[in-house]
Amino acid sequence: MTETTTAATETKTWPHHELGKRLSNWGRWGDDDEIGTLNLVTPEKRVQAAGLVRTGKIFDLGMAFDSKGPQDGGFRINPVHTMTFMPMDTLGIPDTMISADDMVTMGLQCATQWDSLAHVGYDGRFYNDVPQTAVSTSRGATRNSFDRTVERLISRGVLLDIARLKGADRLPDSYEITSADLVAAEERQGVRVESGDILLVRTGEYQYFLEGDNKRFSGNEAGAGLDSLEFLHERDVAAVAFDNWAFEAWPSPVPGGIIPVHQVAIRDMGLTVGEMFDFEELAAGCEDDGVWEFLFSGVGLKITGAVGSPVTPMVVK
Repeated sequence: MTETTTAATETKTWPHHELGKRLSNWGRWGDDDEIGTLNLVTPEKRVQAAGLVRTGKIFDLGMAFDSKGPQDGGFRINPVHTMTFMPMDTLGIPDTMISADDMVTMGLQCATQWDSLAHVGYDGRFYNDVPQTAVSTSRGATRNSFDRTVERLISRGVLLDIARLKGADRLPDSYEITSADLVAAEERQGVRVESGDILLVRTGEYQYFLEGDNKRFSGNEAGAGLDSLEFLHERDVAAVAFDNWAFEAWPSPVPGGIIPVHQVAIRDMGLTVGEMFDFEELAAGCEDDGVWEFLFSGVGLKITGAVGSPVTPMVVK
C-alpha cells in the first residue's frame, strides 16, 4: 500500500467527537426524543422558578428585530419590515374604521435566537441518531425541529458573569471559558447551577453591538470552550445562552474544526443553545442586589420544521 493510499484511507480522530461520545445523551429520554436536555425542565422546576419572583422587575434580554441588526447581508440578513396594508387603504368604510398590516422577512437566526437540535451535527447525524436526510428544502426539519421545544423554555435561570469574575469589562478575544471558570463564578456570586436550569453566561461581547461596532461584534470572540461542556453535562443544564454571536470561542482552537463546541453540545448532548442575548442590564442588576437566579422565559416561535428561532427572552426577579 502506498503512502498516498494510506493517507487517503485514514480516518482522522477529532478531539471534540471523542468528547461527544463521552457526553452523549442519545437514548437517555428514549429513541424518539427530539428535545434533549429540555426534558429536564419539569413542572416542579417551573414551580421553583415562579417562586423566585420577588419584585416583578423585568429584564429584556433581546435585540430589536430591525435593519440595524448584526448581519452583514451575506450568510444571513437583518429583518426587512414591510407594510402590506395602510390606513389609506380603508378610505370609504362607512364607520371610518382604519387599519394597517405588515410582514417581516428575515433569517430565523439573524438576531437574539435559539439553535434547535437540527441545526448542527456531524458524520451525517443530528441529535439522537437522526439522519441528515430528516432536514430537507421542501419540509425543513422533520425531526428535532424547534417547535417541539417551546413549552420547555420557561425555567429557573442563572446568570454567571465570567467577565466580572476576571475583573474585566469584557473577556479577551477568543478566550475559551472552562468548567473551572463556571465553578469560580458560582463561588463568587453565591449561586449554584442545578438540573433543569437555563444557564446564561456573560462574556461582555454584547457591548460591541451596543456600541454600534457590528464588525467587531461579529469577529473573533470569547465564548464557550470544549472544557465548559463538562460542567454543562455534569449539572444537567437544560439550555445555555451566551451574549456573543456564535456561543463558542472564535476562531476554533481545534485545527481544521468548525464550531466544535456546537457539534458536541447540540448533536451529542441535545443541548439547546442561545446566542446574541443582552445581559448588560441584568448583570448590573444582579451585581447590585446579589441575586443571580430568577424566573426565565425564552419561548421562541412555534415554526414547524425550523432549525432555529428568534426570541425576545425575559427575566423576572
